[in-house]
Amino acid sequence: MIKDIIKGHQEKMVKAVEHARLEFIKIRTGKATTNLLDGVKVDYYGTPTPIQQLGNISTPDYHTITIQAWDKSVMGMIEKAIRTSDLGLNPSNDGNVIRVPIPALNEERRKEIVKLVKKFAEESRVAIRNIRRDAIDELKKKEKDDHFSEDERKAGETEVQKLTDKHIKEVDELLSMKEKEVMEV
Repeated sequence: MIKDIIKGHQEKMVKAVEHARLEFIKIRTGKATTNLLDGVKVDYYGTPTPIQQLGNISTPDYHTITIQAWDKSVMGMIEKAIRTSDLGLNPSNDGNVIRVPIPALNEERRKEIVKLVKKFAEESRVAIRNIRRDAIDELKKKEKDDHFSEDERKAGETEVQKLTDKHIKEVDELLSMKEKEVMEV
């Protein structure tokens, strides 16, 4: 019974860490990565379609992403989707390949991005702590309803705290890596 409660809440904590990881991937660091375009959808015949499903995406160098569409008629739509996304990128289309230059970030912009990354990390930590609180509340409720011992409940709470610490540490490690990546010139 206690193991099921802990397992269910552990899965939620893993999702909170994964959400932080996905948010960090979306943040532009001045370095070209194909993941940067993950959130961009192209209006492909009335259906919002991820760019990855419309062509090959590659990074020939540190500051450029290239997209080679399988269907040349879609290139204008891909270019428009990237331009209108909130990434602040300006793609160019030569008819065969779309090139997306990734401009280098200035110091002020890097600091703004670090603040944003820290905000996402804190939101994830808060989510993990809320999951811990819910797990402990559920353990206390089950102790009364199912009549298991106080020692079992306390052991469960200790296990939940260990999981909380582990997942918060993962978020902190992700934050540290992203911060280093952003501040790298």
